[in-house]
Amino acid sequence: KGMSSEMLVRFGRRSGQAKENTEIKNSEEDQVLYPPLLPSKVDLRQVTIIPHNEWKRIRDSLDSLTREAACLRAERKAKKEMHFRSQEVVKHWTNTYAGMKEQKLEAKKKRDEEIEAERQNLDVEEAIYKQGERKKAIEYAKQYQFYQTERVKKFHSGLLLSRVMKERDAQIESQKNKIKSDKKWEEQLKLNIEKAFKEEQEKAEKRRRDRVALANDHLKQIKEHEEEEERRRKHEEKDAEEIRRQNSLHEIEMRKKLEKRKEEINESRRLFFEHVNDKNIIKAVERQQQEEEDEKIRKFIKAKKRLMQIGKEKEAETHRLMEERRERINNFLSELMKEKLDNEDLIIARDTAEAEAEREKREREKYEKNKAELKTIEEYRAVVMKNKEEEERQRKLEAKKQLLAIMKADQIFQEHEKEKKRKADKEHQKVRDAHIQQMAKNKFNAKQEKQAELEYCRLTEALMAEKEKEFQDYAREVIELESESNKYIYPLVKAVQEGHGGGHGPVFVDRGGIRPSYQANDVTGVQLPFCNSQGPKYNFQKSKGRLGFTW
Repeated sequence: KGMSSEMLVRFGRRSGQAKENTEIKNSEEDQVLYPPLLPSKVDLRQVTIIPHNEWKRIRDSLDSLTREAACLRAERKAKKEMHFRSQEVVKHWTNTYAGMKEQKLEAKKKRDEEIEAERQNLDVEEAIYKQGERKKAIEYAKQYQFYQTERVKKFHSGLLLSRVMKERDAQIESQKNKIKSDKKWEEQLKLNIEKAFKEEQEKAEKRRRDRVALANDHLKQIKEHEEEEERRRKHEEKDAEEIRRQNSLHEIEMRKKLEKRKEEINESRRLFFEHVNDKNIIKAVERQQQEEEDEKIRKFIKAKKRLMQIGKEKEAETHRLMEERRERINNFLSELMKEKLDNEDLIIARDTAEAEAEREKREREKYEKNKAELKTIEEYRAVVMKNKEEEERQRKLEAKKQLLAIMKADQIFQEHEKEKKRKADKEHQKVRDAHIQQMAKNKFNAKQEKQAELEYCRLTEALMAEKEKEFQDYAREVIELESESNKYIYPLVKAVQEGHGGGHGPVFVDRGGIRPSYQANDVTGVQLPFCNSQGPKYNFQKSKGRLGFTW
């Protein structure tokens, strides 16, 4: 309907009725006037004029999908912005489920942070405490290790000896004071000694009685053991007898088995010999059958030769008979020619012609047959020669190909060998370079090891000097402390002067005053004795008297 009410002008030509013109004018009056949109210098006759409503409809129909998509995007964007604004508004509300949950999460997070801070403080305190404990343990270990060294042990032994000597003097002095001041103590001591002697005698008598009872018990046990040994011996003899009997039965059984085995071997040998004899008989029978077969073959060959000879004789006889027949015919014809001159001449000529024709026919057939056979033989020979030539040609081609392949393989092998030799030379060069590098490295390592050993010796000497200084300081403090209340400080001084293992060697002044010890060069490895040139310090006569030696 819209298309019927509009007017189109194409190429400057109007189409339609006057009514349509008036409708167009009315419609143009109803439309809004727009400024001219055509550029200058445009031929209006080449322009198509469309009403604004139609143009708008066409444009809407073309851009409907784009406008709908844009509207949908705008709606989604508006909804999303509204949702974001709602969330921003509701986010700070505290009387909603989300707000309450957020407050609980914040409170829980705050509590966790406080607990974590407390734990960190506890961890720091625990680390400080453990560090202190570790320091104490390290100090205790160092002190214990220092106390466990040989020199400190010997020094402590000397300290203990000095204190023992001090205590011994104190006990002797106390004992002297007691003996001088108390005589009753001597009498009581004598009584105690006598009482102790009697108790000792009673104890000795009791021990003797116990020993006698124990000896009787031992004798009884010995007797019981002998009886038990006798019973065990008899039981062993019985067992031995049973074992001997079982051995004899076993030997008898083994002899029976051996005899049975020998019988089986003899039977097997007999069966083998019988089988060999049967085999020889079978071979003889087979040989006889083979000889019979050979004899039959020889007879067959003889019979075949005989038949061939008979055939030849028969052929000769046939030829002879034909000659005789021809002769008879000739004789007969000659007689007929003599008897009958006219008619018989024709008959004889006819028979002769027929015989000659038959003979010529046979000769011709025989010739054709021989010719065909010779032709066949020639063709077969030609085919065979051709096949042989082809085979020879193929063999030469194969040999040539094989030779080329061998030459190529040989060339490849030579190249491989050259490559292998080159790789081997390269590997050898690498090995030589590696050996040179290894030698340089070993030399450098040896130098480094020597330097490390020298550094180790220097550090060891420094450590030994430091340990010696520490020991000397410790020993000096102890000696000064002991010298205030104890006069026996010689063991301490001697322990300080001694070196590692005994201190019988010379003093090394440049190593902190260390006095080492030396061992004997034998399997014992004991320490060498300390030689003193001032003579013995002990009274051996007094020692012999104390030990009971009177000479």
